[in-house]
Amino acid sequence: MKASRIAAVGALAGTTVLALSVPAFAHVSVQPEGTAAKGGYAVVDFKVPNERDNASTTKLEVTFPTDHPLASVMPQPVPGWKLPVVTKSKLDKPLEMHGKKITEAVTKVTWTAEGKGIEPGFFQKFPVSIGTLPEDADELVFKAIQTYSNKEVVRWIEVPQEGQEEPENPAPVLELSAAEDGHHGSSSSDKASAEASDSDDAEAASAKTDAAEPADSSDTTARVLGVVGIVVGALGVAYGVIAGRRRTDA
Repeated sequence: MKASRIAAVGALAGTTVLALSVPAFAHVSVQPEGTAAKGGYAVVDFKVPNERDNASTTKLEVTFPTDHPLASVMPQPVPGWKLPVVTKSKLDKPLEMHGKKITEAVTKVTWTAEGKGIEPGFFQKFPVSIGTLPEDADELVFKAIQTYSNKEVVRWIEVPQEGQEEPENPAPVLELSAAEDGHHGSSSSDKASAEASDSDDAEAASAKTDAAEPADSSDTTARVLGVVGIVVGALGVAYGVIAGRRRTDA
């Protein structure tokens, strides 16, 4: 009896832990497809799980950071959802991108379901191409609002703080990795230097090819003359042998 009671208590405790742990990970999150390197571009997925048993998720609004505005934001169409609505706002401080000044940036992207949306027990990914990523930040915070078919609204807007427990409704946070060599944030002088280096290498290779051609031509000529000399010599020997036989017979 004691053993069965202990097992029952253990099973109940395990179920309780599982039930308590579900809200910790069942929230809107953002993850890169590959890497999200500082100073470069990335494709990120906003992952939206349905946390309700009696309603579907029919709308998602993602607010983009204004402290590190992104000049390029291109969402990918999602089957079963209307084309995303991209909202832009003017920047207090213009950005410079590829030699051009950017005076506005995307501040929000909204997805609305055409049908049932994300039904209970399922999740949906919403891909977005973003860039260029800031070089002076380790993470980007995106605040999200999730709307259900029963009109319930869940705001994932609480910013997690280091050293503290995760809030009840945490905002999606994108971790940025170290800058990679040759990212889009490289300077024009670096690109010019690389192009000059490539040009020098091409010229050197061309010079080597041109220098090799006369040597190959002379080698071929020498071989032909050598073969001709051998054939002529062989014919001369044969002629000498035949002439000697004729004189002997005479």
